[in-house]
Amino acid sequence: MRNIFVLLIVVIGMAVARPGLAHHSFSAEFDGSKLIELKGVVTRIEWANPHVYFYLDVKDDKGASTNWGCETTSPGALRRQGWNRESLKVGDQVIVDGYPARDGSKLADARRVTLPDGRRIFGGTPGDGGPGEPKP
Repeated sequence: MRNIFVLLIVVIGMAVARPGLAHHSFSAEFDGSKLIELKGVVTRIEWANPHVYFYLDVKDDKGASTNWGCETTSPGALRRQGWNRESLKVGDQVIVDGYPARDGSKLADARRVTLPDGRRIFGGTPGDGGPGEPKP
C-alpha cells in the first residue's frame, strides 16, 4: 500500500511539474536588444496553447521570400488584448514589430502586430521578462 502511495505522489508531482518545465522566459529564447520589423503575408496560423504562432512570407531587398514564425502569447491572453480568431487571416499583409530568436532561426517574438486595417495589437506575453510594447 505504501509503495502505491509513493508512486501516486511521484506521478502527480511529475504531471504538475511538466508544464512549468516546458515554458520558457522571453530572454531565454529572444534577443530583447534587437527590435526588428517584419512586413509580410500571413501563410499559416496556429491558434493553440501555450502560444499562438503565425507565419509570414517576408521578402528581402532582392525579392527572395523567407518564411518567418511569429510567437505571441496564449489564445486567452490575446483575447484580453483585443484579438480574436478573425483578427488575422491567411493572406493578410501585416507588419510585426518584435524580437528575433537568439539561435538565429527565422522566429520572432511578435510584440506588436499592425493589422491590414491599421489597428495595432500587442501580442507579447505580459510579465514574461521581455520588453513592453514597442514605441510607435
